[in-house]
Amino acid sequence: MIRYEKNGHIATITIDNPPVNVFTPQMHRQMYEVLKDFNADAEIRCGILTGAGDKSFCAGDDIKTKRPERSRLEIVNRHLTPSHALDTDEYPGWEKEILEMARYKPIIAAVNGYCLGQGFIYLNLLSDIRYASSNAQFGLPEIAFGMGGAGGALSLGKLIPHVAAMEILLLGEKISAEDAARMFLINRVVKPEKLMEVARAAAERIASHPPLGIRIEMEAYQRGLDLSRADSAAMAGHMYRMMRSVQSEVPPLAKKDAAQ
Repeated sequence: MIRYEKNGHIATITIDNPPVNVFTPQMHRQMYEVLKDFNADAEIRCGILTGAGDKSFCAGDDIKTKRPERSRLEIVNRHLTPSHALDTDEYPGWEKEILEMARYKPIIAAVNGYCLGQGFIYLNLLSDIRYASSNAQFGLPEIAFGMGGAGGALSLGKLIPHVAAMEILLLGEKISAEDAARMFLINRVVKPEKLMEVARAAAERIASHPPLGIRIEMEAYQRGLDLSRADSAAMAGHMYRMMRSVQSEVPPLAKKDAAQ
């Protein structure tokens, strides 16, 4: 299951399916619904994404999940059809909608143990600052079974250096937390017992900032990745001036921390 807890301005999303927190089609649907609520709740300013226990953040999709007998045409139609129009939770499924969902609120990842396959994809897609315990391991082992495409789904070469992306995508081997930090996949390696403490401190710091400023920064950054330098600067300038024009209406507590 996906556990979703709110505490003040921070929401914690926990992947909880022992022993290694693999995803089922039903859990992809739960994650989609959680993210919809996270994005819509004005009281929530930052999230924490983690896995239950200390053995695994998420080891990917559950290979033991029974796949119904489907023709090739049926599988293609499921891939092209919105999941809410389908009568069963299976593959392809709600992971498609998660990949396409816009998100302009920050999420901090706290990674313990295995972070593989779909877990690795969701880590990169659904988090912005990442901390990993010293026992964390990362990878995309699917290539060994002929299953490619994760690099395109993530635009991984935009997130980390080309050679690092190719090492992960083509070798199919697990990498350590230290190697993940070297590749700029994560921000820092911490002791396992300090992992959630460090993640929560970062989330609380972000949640203390004026939410409009965080919202503008997130969208300007994301959209700017696909624009030319001139267009990115123009867009950011327009968004910044829009924000400044309404600062007189920002509540006093938020104004105190707003940029001068």
